[in-house]
Amino acid sequence: MKKIISFVLLFTFGLSSCEKDDICDANTPTTPRLVITFYDSSNPTRTRNVSNLKVIGEGMEEGIVFNENAADDDETRYLTSGSTVSIPLKVNDSTVTYKFIYNAASTNLNTDVLTINYTSQNVYVSRACGFKTTFDLKPDVPFTRTDPDGDSVWMTDVQLKNPNIESENETHIEVYF
Repeated sequence: MKKIISFVLLFTFGLSSCEKDDICDANTPTTPRLVITFYDSSNPTRTRNVSNLKVIGEGMEEGIVFNENAADDDETRYLTSGSTVSIPLKVNDSTVTYKFIYNAASTNLNTDVLTINYTSQNVYVSRACGFKTTFDLKPDVPFTRTDPDGDSVWMTDVQLKNPNIESENETHIEVYF
């Protein structure tokens, strides 16, 4: 009887020393995106919704997907209307360029281009999750804004709020229009 109890105890303690499964929890922070918040230029303390904004990366045919529930051939898949957008940065580069198309669903659209300059650093998360990349916007010239159409810029002012991109819980760039 003592041998059976000893065996059961030894087996139980043996199982308790096993490592848990290497599964990356879905709530584990991953590589953050750049968070841009839009403000009313006539009342700078108040956020303002952008209407039918489409964001297209340099060299891309389609825009960033903001509405994943829309059909693949539905143009609204690439449009967003809100006061905040999150856009990805390239993990293996130090510059990314995006076209921001205001009122993209109408004939009265306006395009401004932001080129974002940054450095990146890989940060170890865990054995299951691997690495994530964090970014720092370059302090001397974090971004440049251009108007490719030659009409007028719809982004009247762009300001750096937080150069350290470690999470998506805060605004990194403020755009006034």
